[in-house]
Amino acid sequence: MHAGKLVFAQVMEFAPWHTFRRLVAKYRGDFNVRTFSSLDQFLSMAFAQITFRESLRDIEACMEAHATKAYHLGLRGDFTRSNLADANERCDWRLYCEFAQALIRIARQLYATEPFGLELDSTVYALDSTTIDLCLTMFPWAPFRSTKAAIKLHTLLDLRGNIPSFIHISDGKWHDVNVLDILIPEPGAFYVMDRGYLDFTRLYTLNQSGGFFVTRAKRNANIRRTASRPIDRSTGLICDQTVMLNTFYAARDYPGPLRRVRYRDPTTDKSLVFLTNHFGIPALTVCSLYRSRWQVELFFKWIKQHLQIKRFFGTSENAVQSQVWIAVATYVLVAIARKRLKLDLSLHTMLQVLSVTPFEKIPLFQLFSDIAEDANMPDDPNQLILL
Repeated sequence: MHAGKLVFAQVMEFAPWHTFRRLVAKYRGDFNVRTFSSLDQFLSMAFAQITFRESLRDIEACMEAHATKAYHLGLRGDFTRSNLADANERCDWRLYCEFAQALIRIARQLYATEPFGLELDSTVYALDSTTIDLCLTMFPWAPFRSTKAAIKLHTLLDLRGNIPSFIHISDGKWHDVNVLDILIPEPGAFYVMDRGYLDFTRLYTLNQSGGFFVTRAKRNANIRRTASRPIDRSTGLICDQTVMLNTFYAARDYPGPLRRVRYRDPTTDKSLVFLTNHFGIPALTVCSLYRSRWQVELFFKWIKQHLQIKRFFGTSENAVQSQVWIAVATYVLVAIARKRLKLDLSLHTMLQVLSVTPFEKIPLFQLFSDIAEDANMPDDPNQLILL
């Protein structure tokens, strides 16, 4: 029998705790705190994410059932739901924001060589946002509609490993295109966006910074063709052109040339028009880049299903921000563990296994290796198939 650390404690060992302690000192997270530190808050909230707890009372009941093991989880303080609620209100959410960003930097280095389906040496980002609906009475600081509140998660997803490299949380009224004002462009990288981000002033700033974008043109776009390239119509391409914006304000905001690629989707028979400022890649690659934008939609769907970011443990802005950033940190931490343990399992499978084994004493590699072996076993022809 393995007499080492609990599974949850082994996962937490992949976190850079020296960075966490530095941030606690920076934001005075433990100032005038006696029984429940910032580390206790983070571990409790991360435990809630991994085990799919849905409320403070739910977390407390689970902890009480394993009270003798709380110390081995890393919890040193006196855990009660009131202490956790107070910590969510008190501790500055920016502490967990910066800690999640430190984990993101580690994960991006680990996944830098991860393939994503296109033969490009450049980094490819998918930019989009998702809305989380809230009750206006309980969350008046996040206005959205006249009868309800909401927050938006603006996410820049690195498609190598599906690691979020940038996240901004705003109220529901904040328009998506405004995120381009606070985004620091990376020279040589591709930014794939939908039509909600089609603002020529901001796109020209991105172009001048050395970044490349791929987006869709609006139906009423007034564009003038200046040159055409040969295409193979059997691939679905209709045209590949160099164009200039024809209206006064659009031409003033983006005075340079653009590339327009028109493509007919064989499955839906729908004609799609893409705009990009990169003239060197093949036209089909432009279409494939925009198709890869769907990964960010899948990422939003995945985190809403498997992380606790739709039910919040507090109603203040600080509590909501803290919970979202700790959820992001937990997701990235599991991704780091997956890469460092060199596992072929998906993050979904890993979280499902972790959710039922946090108090087990078994080495992580052995735990996931056994799961991988079971997943790769051939089917028994005599075994009934349950639908």
